[in-house]
Amino acid sequence: MIFVTVGTTDFDALVHKMDELAPQLGEPVVAQIGRGKYIPQRMEYFRFAPSLDPYYERARVVVSHGGLGTVIEVLQRGIKLVALSNPDRYDLHQEDLLAALESRGHLVWCRRLQDLPLALAEVERRTLVPYSSPPCHIAQVIRRYLGLECKDCQRGEHSFSSNGYLDVVYWGMAHERRILWGGFPSLK
Repeated sequence: MIFVTVGTTDFDALVHKMDELAPQLGEPVVAQIGRGKYIPQRMEYFRFAPSLDPYYERARVVVSHGGLGTVIEVLQRGIKLVALSNPDRYDLHQEDLLAALESRGHLVWCRRLQDLPLALAEVERRTLVPYSSPPCHIAQVIRRYLGLECKDCQRGEHSFSSNGYLDVVYWGMAHERRILWGGFPSLK
């Protein structure tokens, strides 16, 4: 199956083009169309779902807008991705993201909608480089900046995931308990 997703906004031009191509692709095409006005005639569609996981699990290829969340989610799952920058976004930031990820071989960036058939053919014949998230040190930077590092942190006695922004919350909850109920003797 080819899964098309436009995220929480709209990208009618992409949905319309995939609807035109769907009968020629030789496999089912399912589209998440968000707030778009165009209603597909030749492929299954829905506006929103509580989770896109069931669609990603069935997808052989994903055709997507260039939003960071969607792009990273698809790449982390190891699904082949053709991505397009949505020209209706205010600053064209999606182009920067797609250029960087394409230069590393993680996806096929379709720069012009009329080239979508070529991009679909290209993703079929290319072996894409698997994506792995770079290490995230934001939690340590925030703790240091706020002056919240404790001796346990300095010794590396806390274990944190690579998902740094959640670590700040977990770290704060763990340390708050010690500070509010009996103090935290190793705090600077």
